Amino acid sequence: MITLRNITLRRGTKVVLDDASVTLQPGEKIGLVGRNGAGKSSLFAMLTNRLQNDKGEVDIPRQWAVGEVAQDMPETEMPATDYVLEGDRRLMEARLALDAAEAAEDGHAMADAHAMLSDAGAFDARPRAQALLMGLGFKGTQVDAPVNSFSGGWRMRLQLARALMCPAELMLLDEPTNHLDLDALVWLEAWLMRYEGTLIVISHDREFLDAITRVTLHLDEAKLMRYGGNYTAFESMRAERMVLQAAAFGKQQDRIEHLQKFIDRFKAKASKAKQAQSRVKALERMERLAPVLASADFSFEFREPLNLPNPMLMFDEVACGYDTDEGENVIVRGINRSVLAGQRIGILGANGQGKSTVVKTIARAQRAMGGKITEGKGLTIGYFAQQEMDVLRPDEGPLSHMVRLAKEVSPSAREQELRDFLGQFRFVGAMVNQEVGSLSGGEKARLVLAMLVWQRPNLLLLDEPTNHLDLNTREALSMALNEFEGTVMLVSHDRALLREVCDEFWLVAKGVVAPFDGDLDDYQKWLLEQSKEAAKAAKEAAKAAAKSFGKQAAAKPVAVVAAAPVAAAAAPVDRKISGQARQKLAEQTKPLRREMDAIDVTLNKLADERTAVEAQLGAGGTSPSQIAEGGRRLKAIHDELAAAELRWLELSAEVDALHAAS
Repeated sequence: MITLRNITLRRGTKVVLDDASVTLQPGEKIGLVGRNGAGKSSLFAMLTNRLQNDKGEVDIPRQWAVGEVAQDMPETEMPATDYVLEGDRRLMEARLALDAAEAAEDGHAMADAHAMLSDAGAFDARPRAQALLMGLGFKGTQVDAPVNSFSGGWRMRLQLARALMCPAELMLLDEPTNHLDLDALVWLEAWLMRYEGTLIVISHDREFLDAITRVTLHLDEAKLMRYGGNYTAFESMRAERMVLQAAAFGKQQDRIEHLQKFIDRFKAKASKAKQAQSRVKALERMERLAPVLASADFSFEFREPLNLPNPMLMFDEVACGYDTDEGENVIVRGINRSVLAGQRIGILGANGQGKSTVVKTIARAQRAMGGKITEGKGLTIGYFAQQEMDVLRPDEGPLSHMVRLAKEVSPSAREQELRDFLGQFRFVGAMVNQEVGSLSGGEKARLVLAMLVWQRPNLLLLDEPTNHLDLNTREALSMALNEFEGTVMLVSHDRALLREVCDEFWLVAKGVVAPFDGDLDDYQKWLLEQSKEAAKAAKEAAKAAAKSFGKQAAAKPVAVVAAAPVAAAAAPVDRKISGQARQKLAEQTKPLRREMDAIDVTLNKLADERTAVEAQLGAGGTSPSQIAEGGRRLKAIHDELAAAELRWLELSAEVDALHAAS
């Protein structure tokens, strides 16, 4: 149980928490919400002892391990899988203990170290790490690539996988979905639903919070308020609470006014002096209720476009990609589509399939590798880049950006007009000259939105616009897009935004762009269908691995283990299969299950032998040579167990694959 009692926490002169108290039960999944800058990340820093509270008590069980995503960008040539494995602290300690024991030729220490390795799940640690990587979007060919070979966003995924690898009783996740596409986000949701520890997550993704959390902590005005329920339930309860608070405040003000009138009227009258004095005391004793001060909602709107060409864009056998030192790298080819005025298009597809490449090509940020793009007369594109700094200059302030933009778009704009305009996006006072490089992610995103609005575009290209936006700003963006009269093309992992804005979808997959006939729920079903194909591939990989099985096989069962849980989730229930199909499936899986049963027998024998050797080593009276021999036998047993358990996992994956494919 986590208990915060009367906590006061300051960051510089700012009070983050003021006499805050809350209790969190083991196993609860909690969403921590509040406006940007409220102090949510500071609360995380306090829970991990990076910040010390100024007052009060923080009580977290001493034996609890705490897992969180490191914010520093890793710089190492270490293979990705090994980097993720290092997140499992128990496994690393067990490995170090075994190395030390073997160096000292200490049989007792070897036995203890092997027991530690077994408890840490060493036999399947590597497949588990690779399953995490592939769930987060890494390809089979990338799981052993050097960490330094990945871009910043992918390295943050590595940090997330490393945190998930840690067997922690308390998991702290600060915006874990920012660098994920929709496919990886759905996978992460499923993983966190199975997580048995206590989870506290900061996120601005409404659907993610609703799916994962059952408790909401609201941090507002340095106070923590606990609500039982997910984010949607929290919004409803908070609205009711504010209505009741406003009503109570109004009643108290009426009561205060009534008492004050009596005091003013009779305080000088001798016959009423006692009554007047008692009312003065009543006013002094009264615990004053605070007025309801809801933070002002952020809102904006896109200006009416000067014209609406129709069609806006026409693609004729367009190929998209990028230039490399070796030449052109074409990712998507053969695009034959039209974009019409007023369309709301959501662009779907797994990471790496080419969504951003297509958007950048349309935005003229990179050239088409082939074909022809015909633009409608008067087309004006407003482009929100996934990396905001692609369109911002870090050493200039918001006002400088607007002055330069105004010269390109509307030379008559005066500086005061630009300052007033920036004020609508919460850039006031000295902030208009603050260097963009020092702004927060949310502030940079608001500046890009301000620049888009000023341009009066008729085609909006938005590539992950919500990555750093809080919930209020996301809602403001959703409303602005729905009122926008032009065309919207949107890439986003925010399902709420996609549902509210888009009325049709394009799917970028396998090198082509095609219309997707369905909604987001249909897309998630399509993802499950794709997992069946992955399961079939897993079966073939398992057969190939079995032929060359040996000690080195433990480093290569990537697709097998990673695909298995997805395929299992997608497999139909047996009772839905016809009797004939069920019989055929039983015949196909029978030899696999027979081998699995044989492995179970072997595992039991090896486990019994390990127990006997450990007992012999622990009985005393053995010579140093016998102890060393026992340690060597324990290592051999451990290797045999690892190989047998790995083979069992491969067979299990084949069985799951057959179920998924039937």
